[in-house]
Amino acid sequence: MTIAVSPQALPALVLNADYRPLSYYPLSLWSWQDAIKAVFLDRVNIIAEYDHSVSSPTFSMRLPSVVCLKTFVRPARNPAFTRFNVFLRDKFECQYCGSEDDLTFDHVIPRAHGGQTTWENVVAACAPCNLRKGSKLPKEAGMLPRQKPYQPTVQDLHNNGRLFPPNHLHESWLDYLYWDTELQP
Repeated sequence: MTIAVSPQALPALVLNADYRPLSYYPLSLWSWQDAIKAVFLDRVNIIAEYDHSVSSPTFSMRLPSVVCLKTFVRPARNPAFTRFNVFLRDKFECQYCGSEDDLTFDHVIPRAHGGQTTWENVVAACAPCNLRKGSKLPKEAGMLPRQKPYQPTVQDLHNNGRLFPPNHLHESWLDYLYWDTELQP
């Protein structure tokens, strides 16, 4: 079937040369245009295809739904310190009350007391808990984090990312992903 396809539609799952996703959260996806470009540059093998095709006057090609890199990309040893990665490490829960709403991040040892913005001193916190704690030390505020903050590995973040599958997983991707697919509609 040949159709007009928007860049956001029909993304390709990108696997490393060992057939594991480059990342789980966010899931490693390329637009169909980037996947086709990588095919023509001989950087990937097509593992699975959609039923949809793109065509030019002289060429037609089914869109890749799963591609595998030909060259192994060594994953980073240490993930970047970002707000999103702090939330992912802490499973998108306030480390003081467990709420999943209105998340911010909190310096366990406040900056006013010399605390630094590091993995070992920052936790996910809902806005009400963050405001309640303010610039107090944890014992002064009576608010100890549920888990001691730590620098996660890439594997820690991948494992946590598997707890939060995207809203849509194409059936051709399921053999390469390790989520509970019964959660999918």
